[in-house]
Amino acid sequence: MIDFEYREKYGVQDFIRLIAVLRGEGGCPWDREQTHESIRRNLLEETYEVCEAIDERDSEHLKEELGDLLMQVIFHAQIETERGCFTIADVADAACRKLITRHPHVFGDVPVSGADEVLSNWDDIKRRERAQVKTSSAMDTVARSLPALWRAEKLQEKAKKAGFDWPDIAGPLAKLEEEKAELLEAIAEDDQAGAFEELGDILFSVVNAARFLKIDPEDALNACCEKFIRRYRAMEELAEEQGVALSALDLASQEALYQQGKTKFW
Repeated sequence: MIDFEYREKYGVQDFIRLIAVLRGEGGCPWDREQTHESIRRNLLEETYEVCEAIDERDSEHLKEELGDLLMQVIFHAQIETERGCFTIADVADAACRKLITRHPHVFGDVPVSGADEVLSNWDDIKRRERAQVKTSSAMDTVARSLPALWRAEKLQEKAKKAGFDWPDIAGPLAKLEEEKAELLEAIAEDDQAGAFEELGDILFSVVNAARFLKIDPEDALNACCEKFIRRYRAMEELAEEQGVALSALDLASQEALYQQGKTKFW
């Protein structure tokens, strides 16, 4: 029999114990063979599903997805426990110590004027902890696994703190036009490597503009994706009303339906 106590209601310690059982002798063959690398994507997927539940404002869905995400955290900690490196308790200890250290206005005597100063102090403390004297060193700590738009935004914010930033949105908008011209030049020269680089520069400039507008570039692009889905669905419905398949129409006819759908549905 598996050494696990069944309960009417389980708690966090039960969750930790359950993962250990699944990973242990006589547990689940699939769980036993997993590594940090093999379930890395699972961690990312569960994080995005939590975000989706937040966007839906669905508390029941959020509860479920937070449980799935917590399972990933416990699972990774269990792998390290088995290696003798650290336990989930060590994870909690380090996190608590970090929170206490980075909230000197709560656990110390540092005065703050508001949330903006809290964030500024947090960043300063983090840089001291990591001995980041140069801004480029701080940039190196921005996770490369972040979505590229968020990573670009974080890098730009760190440059801003060092005084390297445009005075207003006119700067990034002008830069966007400059990069667009360079992309067109690379395309005209059939320079694939150059087009790759210039397209990246365009996206970086777009993020800069979004930052000045205080718009999350990921949110803006996701909203655009949802809009595209709605409008494409409208095109399909209009084509069905006309008794034709959208894929059978030429581009000009499809564009006409697209414009018609915008008028009809928005």
